[in-house]
Amino acid sequence: MARCEVCGSEEELPFVCSYCKGIFCAEHRLPEAHSCPMINIARTIGSTYADVPPPPVLKKTRMQGITGKVEVEHLLLAWLVLSLCFSLRYIFEIPSALPLLFGISLGTVGVGFIVHELTHKFTAQRYGFWSEFRIWPLGLVMTVLFSVISAGQFVFAAPGATYVKPRYSASSSSQVTEDKQNGIISLAGPLSNVALAIIFLLVSEASGLLGSLGALGFQVNLWLAAFNMIPFGGMDGQKVLSWSILIWAAFTIPLWVMVAIQTVV
Repeated sequence: MARCEVCGSEEELPFVCSYCKGIFCAEHRLPEAHSCPMINIARTIGSTYADVPPPPVLKKTRMQGITGKVEVEHLLLAWLVLSLCFSLRYIFEIPSALPLLFGISLGTVGVGFIVHELTHKFTAQRYGFWSEFRIWPLGLVMTVLFSVISAGQFVFAAPGATYVKPRYSASSSSQVTEDKQNGIISLAGPLSNVALAIIFLLVSEASGLLGSLGALGFQVNLWLAAFNMIPFGGMDGQKVLSWSILIWAAFTIPLWVMVAIQTVV
């Protein structure tokens, strides 16, 4: 069943825009109603919608937000599984502390993962792309297996991904523009983890449990940013590298240096 690219409603008989080829419900079928990126062409050709009254103003949260129930469920599942896998290391050492350790993982690893994926999504939406997070079944299984086998010492943090697709044909845009947009969208995720790492670093100056939470959040988000900048396997680093070697190197090398320092310390 198709899903409207604006409001996320499921449609048995969806409408396909003649200009951007996007899929929409009855409410958002007109170019004006879904902010069609080809609207200028539609107006130039002479739209048959000229006598139709202007559509209602779309809520920004619809255009720049979570698509629907399925995406929320996938995000929550990935959040829970990844948080559990990262807490396994400490659970094996202190089994009685499972609730506390799992809660800490939710607030550090889980938050870092969710913010990372949603930053990809919102950045893509600002460029007019269709974007949704989906579980990667094989990645989810590998995440659990690696963490269990290594007793939490190594986590393959790839339970899912944010998928991005242009709402219109890319034939009218240059490859340079497309690579740049994909590079910026990909870089946005690791950048959000760096921002979170800085926030957690400031929190780590506090005393007691809050300080420990901040220290862990700093290390985890620094690692998430560095891990995602690995330039292969369709990861963020590969897309950033395809856009600009200099930007990839300027961002990635310092990250891995800091990760190495944290590991030694």
